[in-house]
Amino acid sequence: MLKNARKIDIETIVLLAILILLTLVYLVPFVWLVLNSLKTNTELFSRPVVWFPNPPQWGNYVRAITDFPFFLYLRNTVTIIVFHTIGALISNSLVAYGFSRIQWPGRDKVFILVLLGIMLPFQVVMIPTFLLYQQLGFMGTLLPLIVHAYFGNPFFIFLLRQFFVGIPKEITESAKIDGANELIVYWKLILPLAKPALATIVIFSFMNNWNDFIGPLIYLTETRLYTLAIGIQQIMDRNDPRWSILLPAGVIMTTPILVIFFVLQKYFIQGISLSGIKG
Repeated sequence: MLKNARKIDIETIVLLAILILLTLVYLVPFVWLVLNSLKTNTELFSRPVVWFPNPPQWGNYVRAITDFPFFLYLRNTVTIIVFHTIGALISNSLVAYGFSRIQWPGRDKVFILVLLGIMLPFQVVMIPTFLLYQQLGFMGTLLPLIVHAYFGNPFFIFLLRQFFVGIPKEITESAKIDGANELIVYWKLILPLAKPALATIVIFSFMNNWNDFIGPLIYLTETRLYTLAIGIQQIMDRNDPRWSILLPAGVIMTTPILVIFFVLQKYFIQGISLSGIKG
């Protein structure tokens, strides 16, 4: 018994050591980014390498948000994220509910067609989508970066559908016996139970829109509508990349993703794991 307990302890220690080592490896690039963001240009390119800024140039962060319309671009980015996320939660959850809880002819075949959409890269539909938005008069506005979220995303539909399938049918059937219709079941029973999967959608939606570069580059034709990803790229000069601004801007762009992940990581892990094991 003692030998088994000792063996388990050793295995746990080894596993923790490996995890800590891997964590440090993955943290190195971000730590190096933060350190470089506090250096002068001379320290950045000095040989031998200067590992720690002396003294830290906190003014780099001030310039990173004052040398270009940072708050205007931040407002545009947040606007896109908020309305896109709302659309993603509404449309994908409704479609996933129809695929998982309602029986209708050809449901599984249509679901297979939806899954095929996951295989289509953005580059394939980029030109047709561009022409469609041009015909609708959406060019030069934020709409092309928002409206598509209200028509579903194959990956999000798949993720939510898998999660909904795992919710016991007895819960919804008892509610229907009491007189609840499908909309009430969806709103008051399914969605509250699906918080982990919905949090996963929020994280993915936030990350996709926060980091999106190609979408705003294609559809936004006016400077006042630029997002942070486009705005930061615009401050680069061919002869002077302005590292003292770009590196702090990189830290600013990375930090919100880390924060939202750590805040919602419990739901994110549950959403991914539970969605993956339900058939």
